[in-house]
Amino acid sequence: MNQVHVQEIECLLVLAEELHFGRTAERLGCSQSRVSQLVAGLERRVGVRLVDRTSRSVALSRFGAQFVEDVRPAYQALSRVIVQARERARSRTLSQLRIGFHGSLYEEVTEAFRRLRIDHDVALVLSEIPLGSPFTALLDGRVDAAVVELPVNEPALTTGFRFPPQDRLLAVAAWHPLAGSGRVHVEELATLDVLHPRGDAPDYWRAARVPHTTPGGAPIRSTTGITTVEEGLALVAAGDHGMLVCRPLTERATRGDVRYLGIDGLDEASQMGLVWRKDRESWQLTTLAGLLDAEFVRSVDATKRIAV
Repeated sequence: MNQVHVQEIECLLVLAEELHFGRTAERLGCSQSRVSQLVAGLERRVGVRLVDRTSRSVALSRFGAQFVEDVRPAYQALSRVIVQARERARSRTLSQLRIGFHGSLYEEVTEAFRRLRIDHDVALVLSEIPLGSPFTALLDGRVDAAVVELPVNEPALTTGFRFPPQDRLLAVAAWHPLAGSGRVHVEELATLDVLHPRGDAPDYWRAARVPHTTPGGAPIRSTTGITTVEEGLALVAAGDHGMLVCRPLTERATRGDVRYLGIDGLDEASQMGLVWRKDRESWQLTTLAGLLDAEFVRSVDATKRIAV
C-alpha cells in the first residue's frame, strides 16, 4: 500500500477550507508551488483526482469531498494524540519539590510557590506534617523541604530561609479568668496547663514551644499533647488549657470562644524556617529561598508605605 504523508493530508484539509492556493500556502507557511506538489503527490498515492482547479477557481472533486469527510476525524484524532504526548513529555521534564508544613502558610509563601512554578517550571507537592514531628519526614526523605518552627539543631539539616520573627501570644477560653485582661505576665503561665505538640520532636525543640519553667523558675505544667493547631484550639475553648501561638495564626484562626493574649516578659519570639537536608540541597530549593526572601521584603515595603 502506498504511504500517505501527514503533510499532504494537512495540506488538503486546509485547501478544502480555503479553496485558494495562495491562502493555503500562507496558512501552511510555504509557497504555492509547494501546495500544488503536496496535493499532486496525494492524488498520485490515492489514485484519483481530489481537486478541480482552473485559472479562476478551486474546488474539491466528488472524490475529494468524500475523502476530506472521511479523513478529517482521523487527522484530528492524530493531532490530539500528538498534543497530549507533548504535554505528558513536558510534565515529566518539570522539576518537582515536595514541601511539608504544619499549621497554615502565609500568603507570601504561596505567592513564592506560584512564582517558582510559573518562572522556573518547578511543580510543588504540598503535604501537612504532624505538629510535633517537624523533622521526621525530612530526615526520612519523604519531603525535600519543610516550613517548620525553629530552632533546628539537627546535624543533617540546614535552614535555607528564616521567616520574620513573630510575637507569641497565649490562647485561652473566652470565659477564662485571664481572658478579660487582654494581656498576661509570663509568670502567669505557671497557673495554666499549657498544651504541647505531641510527636517525636527533639527535647530542645519541644522546650522552645513550651518552656519547662517561667523566667522566674516556676514550673509550667503541660499534661496534654496535640497533633494539630485546630485540635489545640478546640481543647482551649472547651477546658482550662492554654496554648502558645504565633501572631499570624491569631489573624487566621479567629473564633468567638477563644481569646489571644499578649505576654509581657516573654522574650522569645516565634520564627519559622524553610529547612532541608544538607546532602539534598538543589537549585530548586535555593531558588525557592530567594523567592521567599523577595516576597517578604516586598511585603515589608508595602506595609511601610501603608503606614506612611
